[in-house]
Amino acid sequence: MIKIVKFGGSSLASAEQFAKAGKIIHADKERRYVVPSAPGKRNARDTKVTDMLYACYELVEADEDFRIPLMKIKDRYDTIINGLNLRLSLEEEFKKISRNFKQKAGAGYAASRGEYLNGIVMANYLNYEFIDAAEVVFFDENGVFDEEQTNKVLAERLGKVERAVIPGFYGAGPDGTIHTFSRGGSDITGSIVARAVRASCYENWTDVSGVLIADPKIISDPQPIKTITYRELRELSYMGASVLHEDAIFPVRKAGIPINIRNTNAPEDEGTWIVESTCHSSKYTITGIAGKKGFVSVNIDKDMMNTEVGFGRKVLSAFEENGISFEHIPSGIDTMTVFVHQPEFEGKEQAVISAIHRLAEPDSIELEGDLALVAVVGRGMKSTRGTAGRIFSALAHANINVKMIDQGSSELNVIIGVSNADFENAIRAIYDIFVETQL
Repeated sequence: MIKIVKFGGSSLASAEQFAKAGKIIHADKERRYVVPSAPGKRNARDTKVTDMLYACYELVEADEDFRIPLMKIKDRYDTIINGLNLRLSLEEEFKKISRNFKQKAGAGYAASRGEYLNGIVMANYLNYEFIDAAEVVFFDENGVFDEEQTNKVLAERLGKVERAVIPGFYGAGPDGTIHTFSRGGSDITGSIVARAVRASCYENWTDVSGVLIADPKIISDPQPIKTITYRELRELSYMGASVLHEDAIFPVRKAGIPINIRNTNAPEDEGTWIVESTCHSSKYTITGIAGKKGFVSVNIDKDMMNTEVGFGRKVLSAFEENGISFEHIPSGIDTMTVFVHQPEFEGKEQAVISAIHRLAEPDSIELEGDLALVAVVGRGMKSTRGTAGRIFSALAHANINVKMIDQGSSELNVIIGVSNADFENAIRAIYDIFVETQL
């Protein structure tokens, strides 16, 4: 049995946090491969090392002196090394980084050094082998991740290593140029490593005890989710819940490997399990609530719309012509509504309206802006009667006007449209009726 453990930046921001991570790793002999992020913030006023590296490289690009900012980054690592009482010097590594900066090795190279250096520190601290991600994670000549080559080389390399540290966030192209994943890329690396070694579990250690039912900025101390399926997570992530990057889920989902979101500062907490499927019922009817503000609804009316073949295609072609993607399309017999992002739409609204009239010849078009969409997600809704009714009741009780409600064919989610001004209250009302009343 093999477990992959990935630690986020907050979990490795200081020597104290490193020690917590080390204790967690050594507590389970199945935790054989470790994927570290760069050091994050030590406090609210601190700066992440990755952001320090980006700022440092901006000076390089501007042909300004970058030595002092680079030495401040070195000080961050030296503080961790000294706090762990390690016999390790990064002096030569920073000289090499300085030389490469002068040769303008690229922003990707600069940003990746945070994980690279933290990987060296972690490997030294654990006495594990260090494997540079540039040697086992590959991108093609266009900077696109090469999944198959990476999986083949990584599986072969790790098959010969009992325990190793592989830094997250980056890899290399055919010519050795460093490429990075998007922000949160260490999560992606952890998933890639888990797939390569066919791990039994991918543990993602962070600063929260799992995924929460709702945004803690809106709901005070929301309940954690014990088990969530990949499909549920995708629905919540799509609607704005900050959990894991979709690219970090795909490799392990494809391989049927569960993800366990854990808290470095509370390792005794079980956290959240993200799984392909489960027969375990949730304590609550819903699994989670998420949403986003800033939408416009484009309401198209036409008598006998449902009998006109190709009507929907014609309408959507008007948006495509103007380079606008849609978010949601509820429809009726004589009506079709297209929800789009307001900032993207506002400058092109008249061009879109004109195109819809030209292509689809509707009876009328009405716009309504400043709307928000709220997604209520849960596998338990499929087997529970009256979920939509309870949502309506909760919103009505909170004096919130529902602009739209639509349930997906999978019965996994319900989408509600409300005004931007009612967004937070709508989430609170739904949380209260499905969670608070059952505590």
